[in-house]
Amino acid sequence: MSTAWAREWTWNIFPSKPRRAPRRPRKAGLYGALIWIAGCLLIAALAQLISPYHPAQISLDARLSPPLFFGGTLEHLLGTDELGRDVLARLIYSIQISMLVAVGGTFISTLLGVSLGFLAAELGGLVDEGVMALVDMQAAVPFMMTALLVITIFGNSLALFVCLVGLHGWERHARIARGLALTARNRLHVTAARTYNASRIHIYARHILPACAPTIVVGMTLGLTETVLLESTLSFLGLGIQPPMSSLGNMVGFGRDYLMTAWWIALAPGLVIAATAIALMTISEALRQMRPRSASFTSI
Repeated sequence: MSTAWAREWTWNIFPSKPRRAPRRPRKAGLYGALIWIAGCLLIAALAQLISPYHPAQISLDARLSPPLFFGGTLEHLLGTDELGRDVLARLIYSIQISMLVAVGGTFISTLLGVSLGFLAAELGGLVDEGVMALVDMQAAVPFMMTALLVITIFGNSLALFVCLVGLHGWERHARIARGLALTARNRLHVTAARTYNASRIHIYARHILPACAPTIVVGMTLGLTETVLLESTLSFLGLGIQPPMSSLGNMVGFGRDYLMTAWWIALAPGLVIAATAIALMTISEALRQMRPRSASFTSI
């Protein structure tokens, strides 16, 4: 039996399956995710204008009123909570606070991580080792312990909570930015810019940052998903947004004691959290697959 004939015989019996292309999100799902996120941002921007009531307005006569399609009235479309506060109004203001915390925390985390990553890649030596040591230390310490320590010492406020959430996940952005910068800084156009004595700020702003931007944006979108879930978790546990302010997480936390009698208190914010997380994951996956190959470095 010749070798060529054996190969052909084996090929006919065990045909190799064609390699499938990576699965892309369907356009309908992507458009739906974009519409949902745009709607949440619009609600957050116009919360004071579109809310039917103030979120802290109490009406004991209407406490635990069910939603409209479950025996409620038009005055409270999504029902009321244990103090008679309108669930729809609290949901609108909760979306505003949660979006503020998520976007602000993600921006701080990305800015801090990318800045330290670029600094480590450019200066190297002791600076690089120091930044990587901070990255390893941040990755080794559970963030929940850090949050408990900071809140216990400094108390809790909206500005402090946004900064605290911004400390979550910056080490991932630092690692990615450092790897991207180390690869991009060795390219010919960057070397040419250094030859003509271009400043470091000019080189990073005009050459390295645009090359790294697609990967950084994808990581930022994934970080936004984690930040939404982190804010909801901390607020649910009572470590995040405190009354009289309302967020999606503490709405679920306050409604867990009424799941058997007033399930609508926790259902509405829980559905918003789940839909927002799914929408952000869909967008990040679409951005990852749309990313040009030139922005994908194998050194990461």
